[in-house]
Amino acid sequence: MSAAIAEFDVAIVGGGPAGQTAAIAIAEAGFRTVLFAPETPPDHRTTALLGGSVTLLEKLGLIDAVAECGATMHTMRLIDDTGRLIRAPEVNFRCQEIGRDVFGYNIHNRDLNRILQERSLGLANLTRVSARVEVSHVDEGSITVQTDEGERFSAQIAVAADGARSYLREAAGIQLKSWSYSQSALVLDVTHTRPHGGVSVEFHTKAGPFVLVPLPGNSSSIVLVEAPEIADNLHAMDDTTLAREIERRAHSILGKFTIASPRQIFPLSGFTADVMAQNRVALIGEAGHRFPPIGAQGLNLSFRDVGALTECLINARRKQGDLGGDTTLNAYIKARRIDITTRTAGVDIMDRALLADNLPAQALRSLGLFLADRITPLRHLMMREGLAPTIGTPHMMRAERG
Repeated sequence: MSAAIAEFDVAIVGGGPAGQTAAIAIAEAGFRTVLFAPETPPDHRTTALLGGSVTLLEKLGLIDAVAECGATMHTMRLIDDTGRLIRAPEVNFRCQEIGRDVFGYNIHNRDLNRILQERSLGLANLTRVSARVEVSHVDEGSITVQTDEGERFSAQIAVAADGARSYLREAAGIQLKSWSYSQSALVLDVTHTRPHGGVSVEFHTKAGPFVLVPLPGNSSSIVLVEAPEIADNLHAMDDTTLAREIERRAHSILGKFTIASPRQIFPLSGFTADVMAQNRVALIGEAGHRFPPIGAQGLNLSFRDVGALTECLINARRKQGDLGGDTTLNAYIKARRIDITTRTAGVDIMDRALLADNLPAQALRSLGLFLADRITPLRHLMMREGLAPTIGTPHMMRAERG
């Protein structure tokens, strides 16, 4: 064990999009920050960055690079493809209706991580460490972490951005409420012969959502939710057969499909942490919450964690408080409670409503979409709340009004 301990204000564990964005935002706010970002397996997924996430990236000076690598999304199109007795009307949410040029950008996670890494390497207040954290210990006034290479680092607060199996969350003694779904998500990219026109299409099927999200050129990312055995069968198909099956499910709205990436399959589950902070550890992203890929809410919720935590740290410094003390942690818990609870519950209800075969559930879901289609103020409210919820969006993620 090394005798020397490197001292920082904030230690962040996890080098994914949430962890790297948190490191950049917190370092830019003037805190001495260390980011532990070990190498991870290739990630072929994409992320739709919407509303407040776009605002945050603009304020961090990253949006131009994201826009260059990603595809703009102008319209969200919802199609009831359940074939049930009571079906909802098609609903189109258009960004121009609420005065926006775009809803956001869909970008490959590998490109987003590269953009964030390039930016982080140029920040004077940010130190990157490629080793893994394997030991942590809370002392009076600080938390000390040790890497698998024996180096030790201390900080007033540690940020767990190390994913669903977070070591730091477990070390802090934070418990989870978890649940599972009888669904799996097949994720891959396709090219197609017709342009998507910046339209993200979400088919609602009996098995769950089937989403086509724009990528640059005539390409889209696919998230296809099915029963686990069907998802496994799809995953095992050759490229030609799978492309034809996806095209059939998409009713050929984008023409002929060609598989353009490796496939990944994810059993669907959900959880929320009992608290988002404890014992000098604050949780962000999938260290604190997870739910099915519906409505592009996952990383956007995580970015609101980042914004809220950054603001709590700034407020603590302004009051000369302890960055990892109970006052700061409780402020962060309060700032995130309603947003995480309502988003998690909302996604869970939407997913289970698709799976429900009873007529009352079908009627309620259809009525909701019918009202969104016919009542313009309601549709606008749904768009604004989907992009940047009134309760839960940090000030730094709110678009400035002229």
